[in-house]
Amino acid sequence: MDTGDLLIITADHGNDPTFPGTDHTRENVPVIMYSRDFVEPKRLEAFDTFADIGATIADNFNVDMPPIGVSVLDELE
Repeated sequence: MDTGDLLIITADHGNDPTFPGTDHTRENVPVIMYSRDFVEPKRLEAFDTFADIGATIADNFNVDMPPIGVSVLDELE
């Protein structure tokens, strides 16, 4: 990775082993965001929606923001 790159690792849904059946569950999913430019590691507040990840990606690439979701890019730097 070069400086300026943003790596985001996440899952598309929760995996609650106590939930009956195979449907997606609604517990929190892991999100790790990394860049060589980050000064120090930090823990962010839980996102309101999975769309916050998409908004952060849009913000990172300076493209139109999606209709839902809030970027956390400023909190990462």
